[in-house]
Amino acid sequence: MQPYATIADIEARFRDQLALVAADEQTGLRDDMRVEKGLIDASIEIRGILAGRYSSSELSALDADSLALLKIYCIDVAFYRIALDFSRSTDNIKERYDQTVKRLEQIAAGKGALTTTMPPAGGDGSADVGEIGQNEVALQAPERVFTRERLGRI
Repeated sequence: MQPYATIADIEARFRDQLALVAADEQTGLRDDMRVEKGLIDASIEIRGILAGRYSSSELSALDADSLALLKIYCIDVAFYRIALDFSRSTDNIKERYDQTVKRLEQIAAGKGALTTTMPPAGGDGSADVGEIGQNEVALQAPERVFTRERLGRI
């Protein structure tokens, strides 16, 4: 399982804060193993929240825009987890985490959406199904074999 964000992504957004929050207690150097663990845990938490609406195949087929959004969310969740792991959480970090979880729960509840690169409901890319929204049910069935006309009206 690939995390939604990397250490480089966190560094790009919170370089100085990461150095302070993730510094090892003994050496004072950033502990990249614990940061990686925080990123993996954050990605698992995100998938767990979104599983109420999206299948694992849909989550693995997200388009670039949705992945970019989840990267931001992953950074906030991971940063919170890292700060907790090092006992260095702040109100600001906790507030970003709470807002991120709330937004993910809203997406899972249908008050937002992620987009995928998967073909439309037909599965073969055909356009005969029409435009189907995220929360709509699509039913496609084969032609009926036993009809009144074929059975000669009983």
